[in-house]
Amino acid sequence: MRVQHTAHAFPAFPVYSSSFVSENQLILGGGGGASKSGIKNKLRLYTVRDDRSVELNDEFELEKGEDAPMSMAAHPDGKAFVCGVNSAIEVLQKGVNENCRSFSIENGKLSLTRTQGTIVVSDDKDDFQKVTVVSPDGKLIAVAGSNTLHVLSYPSLAPIGDPIKTEQEIYDAAFSKSQLVIATTANLQVYNIPETAAPKPSPSKSKKKGKQKSTSNPTLVLDRTVEIPASLGGSVGNTFRAAKFHAKDDSVFYTVMNTIPKRTRSKSSPKQAFVCKWNTESWTIEKTRKVGDRSITCFAVSPDGKFLGYGSSDLSVGLLDAVTLNPAASILKAHEFSVTTIVFNPSSKLLVSGGADHSIRVVTIPEVTGSIDWSLMMFILLAIVVLLIAFAVQRQIA
Repeated sequence: MRVQHTAHAFPAFPVYSSSFVSENQLILGGGGGASKSGIKNKLRLYTVRDDRSVELNDEFELEKGEDAPMSMAAHPDGKAFVCGVNSAIEVLQKGVNENCRSFSIENGKLSLTRTQGTIVVSDDKDDFQKVTVVSPDGKLIAVAGSNTLHVLSYPSLAPIGDPIKTEQEIYDAAFSKSQLVIATTANLQVYNIPETAAPKPSPSKSKKKGKQKSTSNPTLVLDRTVEIPASLGGSVGNTFRAAKFHAKDDSVFYTVMNTIPKRTRSKSSPKQAFVCKWNTESWTIEKTRKVGDRSITCFAVSPDGKFLGYGSSDLSVGLLDAVTLNPAASILKAHEFSVTTIVFNPSSKLLVSGGADHSIRVVTIPEVTGSIDWSLMMFILLAIVVLLIAFAVQRQIA
């Protein structure tokens, strides 16, 4: 499938996070980070049109010394989003970090509505909110640093239960209607969300900032832990990099795995990236596709459930068929530096990738009539040929 795409450069604005809050409203987060680079950290609201042009509508500049927005997720109501921004070092030194922040969008303007502290940063522990995901109904938010994940209610951002701590580093998380899956470097941790898991009362204004005390009893129940499949082989360096539920079918789950094949006597093998399609009823892999010889850096599932989008460390952006995992499109050298974020708009007509090269690329996704399973197609064609031969032999005998 050939796709049309357009690049847009934003001077002095490396992009690290993105989310569509509505059909054509795109939020970008970026900047120079906490370092004194002179590049300001900002959130920007753009209008993205069907012709792939973009227009800046509003800009929210973060306080001096604060970090860049490294992760974000839109709320289903189309009027808000949540992102992760570490506080300035002067605030961190007081033991406070307002890292989880919710914003509203009214009349094309960005407004900070609430903050919550979930990550402790100290001189010997440099951490940030690398994961931000919203539940399908918009009532829960999962935010995570390196080894701790908090589930918060929305819009209060009050903690739901105790934080989940992991031995391995957390790379991603995903909600279905009834489960939360945490992807660490070594395994998938599947938690059930009880129907009785209700948000606690909203915190008072005096407790709105900083880290708040969680409820005494956890509301999430660990259902199972899924280890890295041995069938993929490789070495200790194999990691889960991303994890997403199918947008319309909770029985389908996708993971990205970056693997380091075992070293041969002659030379070390290059890294390899795999996308796996899982059945969540048995938590077994149904399909696996090797995507390339370089690591995948970001991953998304289209809202219509037809495509998987990814960015690779080889600087390319690609599309896979969500049913067969067959390659659907690829844009080589889509960025000049790391591809940091990728997102579909709600109608799945546009895909936007962002990079540390101060740019985004807007991709138009052509309409398709459906997925093609080529192995099934070959079987059908072979069956037709056999029937034709049998018919011809019967006529000769008659």
